[in-house]
Amino acid sequence: MAFKNLSADDKQTVIQHFEELRKSIIISVVAILVAALACFNYNEQLLGIVTLPLRSINQRLIVTGVTEAFFVKLQISILAGFVIAFPIVSWSIWRFIKPALYPHERKYIYILFPITLILFAAGVLFSYFGILPLVLKFFVYIAGENLDTMFKVDQYVSFVMSFSIPFGLVFELPVITFFLTKIGVVKPEMLSKNRKYALLIIVVAAGALTPGPDPISQIMMAVPVYILYEVSIIVAKFAKPGRNNKKDDQQGKSDDEVE
Repeated sequence: MAFKNLSADDKQTVIQHFEELRKSIIISVVAILVAALACFNYNEQLLGIVTLPLRSINQRLIVTGVTEAFFVKLQISILAGFVIAFPIVSWSIWRFIKPALYPHERKYIYILFPITLILFAAGVLFSYFGILPLVLKFFVYIAGENLDTMFKVDQYVSFVMSFSIPFGLVFELPVITFFLTKIGVVKPEMLSKNRKYALLIIVVAAGALTPGPDPISQIMMAVPVYILYEVSIIVAKFAKPGRNNKKDDQQGKSDDEVE
């Protein structure tokens, strides 16, 4: 339905929704920029954290461009700023979507949101401390004694980011499975029956998400993800589809009318 065909009340409602969305976006962007500016004052310490796995195997980074170091530190500061401002970003998103949710849907978000943060952080830390050093050692070993390894700082930082963040995302698989099982989209029997197809999809996804064509990093991602898939099957067996959703929805409508 075109906007011009809406009634005056409906147009006002749509405008109010867009206004709330604009406020949420502005709050999020300002929070990230302020946090990023603060983090830029500690760019050396942040760069030291990012380069720790490489320095642990006695390797150093080089700069080959005039502005390369500046933009790398700016990139790291923005990422750190996003992490610090994430509670504010989450709150701004929550204030926008909360009015459209029923009480039982809000309950799931209250439970799943902190678990989501924990799993994402666990995935990033697991890749950073557990997998990334092994991958870097492998690449240095493959270079051999006849080649001098000289890693560019911008390529290295991009590699670390594109390697660690996908790990954090795939660690959300149990949460996604729990939610889909609760609403009846996924069943444990279906997950168990389609293991072989899931394994194929995991291998293909690992090849797409990991940086570079090397099989080592792909295997390093595929194995933990498949383990998470097995964990998700167990989670799905404990998560039963919501039986009282309809009742909760009616209660939520009553509460909204009262408000």
